[in-house]
Amino acid sequence: MLVLSRKSNQKILIGDEIEIQVLSCTEDRVRLGINAPKAMSVHREEIYERIRQELAASPTDAA
Repeated sequence: MLVLSRKSNQKILIGDEIEIQVLSCTEDRVRLGINAPKAMSVHREEIYERIRQELAASPTDAA
């Protein structure tokens, strides 16, 4: 795991198309802004897990 320190308004770049900016920091919360291609999904972890559970529970087509 790469660990970086950033201050408010500083950015992290991932490849040529993904930009993560620290918008603000408080004692227990960090607000991030993420610019990524529309074709790339960006989710909070708890939302992503819910999506995975729903997909696993849904019936699949037998082709």
